[in-house]
Amino acid sequence: MPKQLAFHIDTSSCTACKACQAACKDKNSLPVGMLWRRVLRYEGGEWAPHPTQPHVSVPVGVFAYSVSVGCMHCQDPICVRVCPTHAMHKREDGIVLVDRDKCNGCRDCMGACPFGAPQYIEALAVVSKCDFCSDLLQKGDSPACVAACPTRALGFGELEDLRRDHGRLDAIEPLPTSLVTRPSVVVTPHRNARPSGSGGGFVANLPEETHAVDPLALRP
Repeated sequence: MPKQLAFHIDTSSCTACKACQAACKDKNSLPVGMLWRRVLRYEGGEWAPHPTQPHVSVPVGVFAYSVSVGCMHCQDPICVRVCPTHAMHKREDGIVLVDRDKCNGCRDCMGACPFGAPQYIEALAVVSKCDFCSDLLQKGDSPACVAACPTRALGFGELEDLRRDHGRLDAIEPLPTSLVTRPSVVVTPHRNARPSGSGGGFVANLPEETHAVDPLALRP
């Protein structure tokens, strides 16, 4: 079976500090308005009349948790399928990369990706995205986002190893369903996590930057 590198996202430990987001932006020298990794704050709940004081409203079912989202280096990446020039390609280790020399800037991958991972660089007229910090991996180091996480809410490794250690869950709200692209990710859910597609909440911190994408609006 081919090797498949993957991320582990522990939403029970994520504090929404956004160190992963900042580390990714810094390591890759991303321009203003572009994020390859985003920390989404998912919230929900409602107001209801107090049981004994009808004129008073009380919060009911209130919850909040955060999810760090980036390219999921999917097992069946739709960005690769739709790319007309084969600029988007998948390596033997499962990492999905962009060959900028082949990219014609059509942005078909951006419209297809349910995670909003590909980002367009206006100055170069090409698409860019998370490359799993391949240069750091080659030196035996961790991806910048993983290394920066103070609570170890982000991890990485061989997909089957992560599944053995953390289970097989690969989607919760606000992530889109995993059925289309089979994302290479294992999620440890927050105690209040909602199943993907169930609704009942909203992303509370978008847009933070010009290119930030709400995955709720990208479901196939």
